[in-house]
Amino acid sequence: MMKLFAAAHRLLRIFFILIRYRLDDLIFDLPMPFWLRSMGYLLPWRWLPRHKSTHSRGARLRLALEGLGPIFIKFGQILSTRRDLLPTDIADELALLQDKVPPFESERAVALVEQQLDAKVGDIFAWFDTKPLASASVAQVHAARLHTGEEVVVKVIRPGLKSIIDQDLAWLYLLARIAEAASSEARRLHLVEVVDDYAKTIHDELDLLREAANSSQLRRNFEHSELLYVPQVYWDYCRPQVLVMERIYGIPVTDLSALAAQNTDMRLLAERGVEIFFTQVFRDSFFHADMHPGNIFVSTQTPHAPQYIAIDCGIVGSLTPEDQDYLARNLIAFFKRDYRKVAQLHIDSGWIPAETKVNEFEAAIRTVCEPIFEKPLKDISFGQLLLRLFQVARRFNMEVQPQLVLLQKTLLNIEGLGRQLYPELDLWRTGRPYLERWMCERMGPKHLVNTLQVQLEQVPRVAGMARSLLEHLARNAAEQGRPAHRVQPRSSALLSWVGILLLIGGSMQASLYLEAAQLFSLTAWSSWLMLGAGLCILVGRR
Repeated sequence: MMKLFAAAHRLLRIFFILIRYRLDDLIFDLPMPFWLRSMGYLLPWRWLPRHKSTHSRGARLRLALEGLGPIFIKFGQILSTRRDLLPTDIADELALLQDKVPPFESERAVALVEQQLDAKVGDIFAWFDTKPLASASVAQVHAARLHTGEEVVVKVIRPGLKSIIDQDLAWLYLLARIAEAASSEARRLHLVEVVDDYAKTIHDELDLLREAANSSQLRRNFEHSELLYVPQVYWDYCRPQVLVMERIYGIPVTDLSALAAQNTDMRLLAERGVEIFFTQVFRDSFFHADMHPGNIFVSTQTPHAPQYIAIDCGIVGSLTPEDQDYLARNLIAFFKRDYRKVAQLHIDSGWIPAETKVNEFEAAIRTVCEPIFEKPLKDISFGQLLLRLFQVARRFNMEVQPQLVLLQKTLLNIEGLGRQLYPELDLWRTGRPYLERWMCERMGPKHLVNTLQVQLEQVPRVAGMARSLLEHLARNAAEQGRPAHRVQPRSSALLSWVGILLLIGGSMQASLYLEAAQLFSLTAWSSWLMLGAGLCILVGRR
């Protein structure tokens, strides 16, 4: 009964905010049938006199989310990254949502730390600052010192947040489903999928053990690196709602005056940001997906060779090897203005429907890219190019790819930050050598050996499956009174299929080397081996 009352009270609060900022106007501005639009006249508040608002529709949406509290603020922040789905004016307004919100009471923070760690704060820390260093929509951070002398920060989840989140998500799902049922435009925006993505993200952020694990992985990926430093996690003091990690001292990446005062090499700083991005995406397939300025600092120790410091790894992204490969090929093809290949790659990857006409998609991409490429490379915004390409792809029914949305958001953050640090930043010149080197490494001996090792590890499993299949066929033959040798043709057919698969695999791998003009290089031996083995098997069968 209490849960039902709380849910109803929350719903009334949501309706009050929606009506106050007239968000119903945004809904009825969407294309919808006349009969459904006419239902707006049944809403009593739409008959009341209204004052002419001085706020745009985007500003009203932003103010409403702020009024609804931390959870809707976080939703607005995530929604602002979906520029491929939102009108520009709304996306720009949502991007203004701040990370900082009023902190909750220090007494509650202390009580939660003691409850999670099952000890008094004085027994855990030699010193604990009850005044928070920072406060966000999901958690706040306090400075502290361990008895062993290390200075740390203690991140604490806001109390009672999960029940509010679950209530809000339920209503968000309901609103998204109603909007999709009412409007084709809302269906194109995939609002239910947007809420799905948000639900996963916000629940992940509520588990600080997940954030601690992400931080540890990122720190391990860049161990001893001059590019990026990730603070150490103190696992003995980490719990689902409490995270203790090394306190860092650095200059906020947007404090340009402080960076200039210590003679920071701004060009190198910007270029290293790009290198960090490509390293995370292509080398590690594990990238920090919340790299807004509040989470990035610059070390004060080596301004001539500046090092980034990254915090708050609650949101990370990853790509499959297939997505990595297609993405790298797309980027290189864009640079070479090979629009036909870009179009074909989008179809091959399943990002747009298979029935799409390649020549039509190629022409649309060329129309977008050619005016941009007439500019000097340093004047080309790669992030804006991606946005325009997504808009074109949307005309061809490109489905939303969540992993690519996170990637796009991160790339936009990196490029915007890089241009702010060093306006002459040439993202193409900085990123292209890394992409080409990565593609060559994927076709090099080391990668082939690793791939072969993975495939060899599957041999016992495949052999076991084949043996089980043949034994099953033999048992069936025996039960039906047929001689066992009658099964042999089936095993012969199975072997023929193996030969066919080797031919296909060898041909696909050889195409990669042909594309890189390395078909007869020493590194292409595996493709020739697969082709030869497949031919031998098939010829032997005949």
